Amino acid sequence: MATLIEKILRRNTGKKDAKPGDIVTAKVDRVMVHDIFIPFVADKFEEMGFTKVWDPDRMVLVYDHMVPASQVDDVRHFHRGDAFARKYGIKNVHRTDGICHQLMAEKYVQPGDVVFGTDSHTVTYGALGAFSTGIGYTEMAGILGTGELWLRVPETIRVNIQGTLPENVTSKDVILTVIGDISASGATYQSLEFAGSTVDRMSVASRLTMSNMTVEAGAKCGLCYPNRETLHFTDAHPMSKGIFGDDYKDAFDEIFRTVLTGDAAAKAADSVEPGSHVPGTPGFLKGETGSLCYESSPEGTEFARVLNYRAEDFRPVMACPSQVDAVRPVEKEAGIKVDQVFIGSCTNGRLEDLQATAAILKGKKVAPFVKLIVTPASRDVYRAALADGTLETLSEAGAMITTPGCGLCCGRAGGILSDDEVVVATNNRNFLGRMGTSKVQIYLASPVTAAHCALAGEIAL
Repeated sequence: MATLIEKILRRNTGKKDAKPGDIVTAKVDRVMVHDIFIPFVADKFEEMGFTKVWDPDRMVLVYDHMVPASQVDDVRHFHRGDAFARKYGIKNVHRTDGICHQLMAEKYVQPGDVVFGTDSHTVTYGALGAFSTGIGYTEMAGILGTGELWLRVPETIRVNIQGTLPENVTSKDVILTVIGDISASGATYQSLEFAGSTVDRMSVASRLTMSNMTVEAGAKCGLCYPNRETLHFTDAHPMSKGIFGDDYKDAFDEIFRTVLTGDAAAKAADSVEPGSHVPGTPGFLKGETGSLCYESSPEGTEFARVLNYRAEDFRPVMACPSQVDAVRPVEKEAGIKVDQVFIGSCTNGRLEDLQATAAILKGKKVAPFVKLIVTPASRDVYRAALADGTLETLSEAGAMITTPGCGLCCGRAGGILSDDEVVVATNNRNFLGRMGTSKVQIYLASPVTAAHCALAGEIAL
């Protein structure tokens, strides 16, 4: 039976047998270019001799990394982007609406889509059952001219999670644990496919968090099987019919029919009892999290590997400076003084994340001398958090609310850190210099863990 990535690419390309390793030419459903890359894409597009964009309605231009502008040269990117949009009739332009990946999920991407973007975290939309991945500006220029891109069909690692997550454990803890287990290069040019009862019960927001960070393990994409909640979420935005037109629901069923009824591969993977493998024996993944994870290759599957987890074994974890796969339980880092806490980014800046933070901070105050910065992922998230009182709760606790955008996460604006400062952040990367100087210590954690750290003034839970 085919994996999810194979099903999507087979439908897109019309090939009945698109298997791992095959080279296929995909017809692109949607592309995204953000402000940093637009001058390079525009220049390369015209250098290639193209005179029109293949389909202006399928291109989305987002100003998010340089908003608000922190350098004089930032303005050049804005002018170049506006000029390109006017010249080629591009209407989907977002100037202050939020982070590109949140906007794409909110407004454009549909289950079964093939999407490319000039940012590595384009993998985020896999949470909606789309194949999405990041590319360079040369590839993007080629797509804008032709509407196509060739790629190699990736192998699939299935991450199977069964059970109920403990208190204070979120999908951020899950994906950090997986990365810690397989390493930052453990899924290079492979698809991570998340399944099992735990994943099926996750909110779309929680799934977006997991898919977002699959690239930190080297993955080409991170996919979740769409369910009825996915359909509800994608129906909520103006592009609900997307490329499928009036046959949207029928197309969904066509792609995922075997998923909804349970195919042989899924059943085989789910039949393996989590936790039955003895730690230390061949196949056991030795991360520092103490998770009970093991590899298997159930008969009849099409997966390169299957990683099985029992949800109850997960615990709150952190990625320690300055490696995303240096994952340890929170309690092992307890007591380390914290200068700043950041809640936001395309990983954890959604309404669900802000609400979880507010629930912990309600009626309390952030520890003295701790800077708590909260950045909603989009204007829609900002408005929703304002309407339900979440932002008021956060503000009363001492949080500084910033404009939606990438600023602090990518080290450009909104709370840049100085030498020797320690930050607990909910974003996706913690390498040297990411959020300030090369001497900043960045710990990656869930919003729940980050909120507790803000209250305590140190790593705590």
